[in-house]
Amino acid sequence: MTTRSPQPRWSRDQIRAARLAPLVPLLQKRSLQLVPQEAGNFRLPAFPGLIVKDSYWRWPQRNLASNAIDFHVQVLGLSFHEAMRQITSA
Repeated sequence: MTTRSPQPRWSRDQIRAARLAPLVPLLQKRSLQLVPQEAGNFRLPAFPGLIVKDSYWRWPQRNLASNAIDFHVQVLGLSFHEAMRQITSA
């Protein structure tokens, strides 16, 4: 039987900061290709139609859009805690 370590409790300030984390450096760290577009937007060829700008992303074809945490959860499939770890360790 494996024992899971308890999940850290994230403060409101940590969560707020993670939501506002710039996505481009986080995605570059993951070696995802980013293609610059007009007005500071970036396209991700690995996710056709998905556009990233600052800490915000939108994927019109899937009717999805949100912040940096939700990108990690909804697009990359990480748990909330994994997403927070990835964002705060950057």
